[in-house]
Amino acid sequence: MKYVDEFRDPVAARRVLDEIATLSTRPVHLMEFCGGHTHAIMRYGLRQLLPPTVYLHSGPGCPVCVTTAQEIDRAIALAHLPGMILTTFGDMLRVPGTAGSLQEAQARGADVRVVYSPLDALQIAQAQPTRPVVFLGVGFETTAPTVAATLLQAESQNILNFYILSMHKLTPPAIRAILDAGQVPLNGVIGPGHVTTVIGSMAWHFLPHEYGLACAVAGFEPLDILWAIRSLVDMCESGRSAVVNAYGRSVRANGNPTAQALIEQVFQIADGEWRGLGRIPNSALSLRPEFAHRDAVHAFTVQVTPRPEPSGCRCGDVLRALIAPDECPLFRRVCTPHNPLGPCMVSSEGACAAYYQYQG
Repeated sequence: MKYVDEFRDPVAARRVLDEIATLSTRPVHLMEFCGGHTHAIMRYGLRQLLPPTVYLHSGPGCPVCVTTAQEIDRAIALAHLPGMILTTFGDMLRVPGTAGSLQEAQARGADVRVVYSPLDALQIAQAQPTRPVVFLGVGFETTAPTVAATLLQAESQNILNFYILSMHKLTPPAIRAILDAGQVPLNGVIGPGHVTTVIGSMAWHFLPHEYGLACAVAGFEPLDILWAIRSLVDMCESGRSAVVNAYGRSVRANGNPTAQALIEQVFQIADGEWRGLGRIPNSALSLRPEFAHRDAVHAFTVQVTPRPEPSGCRCGDVLRALIAPDECPLFRRVCTPHNPLGPCMVSSEGACAAYYQYQG
């Protein structure tokens, strides 16, 4: 299959691995920000194949995982309002808040529906004009354009009962926060492929220019990731720092202008709360004032009381790359995909779920 099989060629992968081993003479610490990269790395056993001088750290690139417990609690409170239909992607259903999960709210009688697209939620609103329908806008820059386009369609069709609860977050500020904290020594970053398709590889130029770090944007097949790692090791060995686009079949320097324009039209940049990282300035997207009538935060009053995270859960430390998932005392003993205590074990992009599934 074009653009898949050729990026899984074991002979080519062995050649790139040999080149990495030849180039690498000193310890190099790299962070893959994206949860999709973490799963690909674990699935194909890339950590075990790389030379011992190359260390990979999993970052906070799972949008479900970095959604705070308080945000989940707000969604649950909305779901219990009279007449409410709350729509969400399936991977949010089992994410624990401090007062349970949306799945538990559904079991208690709340009308929580899984949709595959925000357009599905809009169709529900159109079919149920007397009931409010809230869509949970979760994701990074990748999903925000489709949510923005759906809101604009609701406006053009005058579907008045459709609302958005925006939990969208922006990736570059999160990487800045990790680097500024200085808790994880890094030499380079594997840039997220899907996000960079939207924002463009130029969005990562602050890494070499401000932090002296190399960055290589990668796709999600084994060779994609290995090529990015090879570029990073080469730059680190030669003392260079730049942004390399190792995902040229999808990523452009300026990204996707149409998607960017949709985000700009509907959303404004705001401070955001991240699980494990706390409050990060200019790291979230909220609806612009002209769309306040679509904003579930303003349209509905609910009480959300901050509560502590589950005792012993170190999901926040995993998201900051301070520990690997198997270093959490609850991993595999108490916290499993069947009984998840933290979102890193729930989400299909969570690091804990990847370690559980592929580490054996």
